[in-house]
Amino acid sequence: MAESAPEVSGDETVAARRSRFGVLAVRVAEVLIAVLFIYAGVLKAWDPLGFANDIDNYKLLPWSIGVRLAFFLPWLEVVCGLTILARRFYYGSVSILILLVSVFIAAGVIAKARGIDVACGCFGHAGRNLSFAGHLALDFAILAVLVVVWRWRSNDNRLRA
Repeated sequence: MAESAPEVSGDETVAARRSRFGVLAVRVAEVLIAVLFIYAGVLKAWDPLGFANDIDNYKLLPWSIGVRLAFFLPWLEVVCGLTILARRFYYGSVSILILLVSVFIAAGVIAKARGIDVACGCFGHAGRNLSFAGHLALDFAILAVLVVVWRWRSNDNRLRA
């Protein structure tokens, strides 16, 4: 007698579909985040002195440190974006980006609290039209996506172990 295929309940099918949708959604989010940081990094690397001026506008660091950061941070963003796309050093890259976005949010809030109105310069001239609230909302959205992606992959790896 031929063996019949194992019965699959409707709940398992729905769960499998949700899991596939979740994996696809997280991969799309990873690609979007990676492309976003590669784009932002390249824009800033193209004009490091302009980015140094943007850093200096926050009035939180001495000029000499701001210039060093302006030459280093864009390439860090590009490398993190590329490693997320390649899924190499994944958790390190996502963790670095979470830290960078968190520091940027804090710097923006501190500058605003001190009465300094700054244009972030993260996306070149495209981001200069956003208000402070718009920048803050965008930064928190990016931070949320980074945290969700990190948590999803972390939970996914624990389930496989």
